[in-house]
Amino acid sequence: MERASRFLGKLTGPIDVDDLARAAWPLAVGKKVAARTRPTRMVRTRLIVEVEDPIWKKQLFSLSKQILTNLERHLGQGIVEDLEFRVMPPRRDAQRAEVAQPALAALDDADQIADPVMRNMYKVARRKALA
Repeated sequence: MERASRFLGKLTGPIDVDDLARAAWPLAVGKKVAARTRPTRMVRTRLIVEVEDPIWKKQLFSLSKQILTNLERHLGQGIVEDLEFRVMPPRRDAQRAEVAQPALAALDDADQIADPVMRNMYKVARRKALA
């Protein structure tokens, strides 16, 4: 009961089963595995966990009985009865744009035509073709 009170104290607001399972995940699997996985949500009594790649998925699937035992010890019986491991899409860090994106109006094909009369004829013909 001491462990349960420790991670219940970290939760704010109404306590949800999803929140309980996510809070107990690092306790059940350890810091190294928790750093490479992410429990996303509960579907009935099944905890959906995202993993980095198919190798992690296979390894954690083979350890699922032990993980379920640890989760039952931390949460109690009947909360998490099954685990589903899914490969999450790779994350990309935020990047700053090197070059500003040109406006869409500036990407007009007609702007590459040097002769103004031919450019106008091209725009009129294109407008009729797209209408």
